[in-house]
Amino acid sequence: MGETSTFKAKPPAGTDPIGASSEGASLYEMIREDIIEGRLAANERLVAADLAQRYGTSTNPVREALQLLRGEGFVIFAPNRGARVRPIDQDFVRDIYEIGVLIEPALTRWFVNMATAEDIAELERIQGLIEENNFADIFRHSELDTAFHTVMYERHYNRHATELWWKHREVLRAVARRFNFTLARRAAIMKEHRELIAYVKAGEADKAAELIARHVEGSGRHILEHMRARSAAQAG
Repeated sequence: MGETSTFKAKPPAGTDPIGASSEGASLYEMIREDIIEGRLAANERLVAADLAQRYGTSTNPVREALQLLRGEGFVIFAPNRGARVRPIDQDFVRDIYEIGVLIEPALTRWFVNMATAEDIAELERIQGLIEENNFADIFRHSELDTAFHTVMYERHYNRHATELWWKHREVLRAVARRFNFTLARRAAIMKEHRELIAYVKAGEADKAAELIARHVEGSGRHILEHMRARSAAQAG
């Protein structure tokens, strides 16, 4: 793993997070960013020809990108109405993290029962990098944090579950980029990661699963609180 701020977390093996041409994948990133930042407004119609002109490309990669965004929930297709932007609201974020609260404990429980000494060493190595960074570079923290959890989930036999986890995590990461970590959330992340490693070492699968459920819920609630605060500030 690279130790520069440009390090990019990789999805679990066998998971294809893009599944598009290089141009389609690039457009996917740009359109998603424009949706999250509000440059493409909630419920705005997404016409392939208009988007092709906006991004200086052809309609084929635009259609690829829209299908990817549909899979993540950013875009909604309606019969006879085409594609439109799904509102990135509190309900959207809540639904995604609540699914994580259901899925991740099962993935974690399996991992604890299958973990090797090499797995634990890798978790400790990545956590060391997280602590070394100490939130100085938020983007680096996000990538390292994703890599930490990928170690636990990447070998799980249920590829549908791991792919859903990855896609939902990417959505939450994209939304969370707009906000800073509070001091309380920073402390909780560090503490919970270290406790999780200790439970893996001890083979405490149930305790690790309970902890990861709290960890995921805490992350989701942290994003929601920021969204509520931003909404209140805009309304005032």
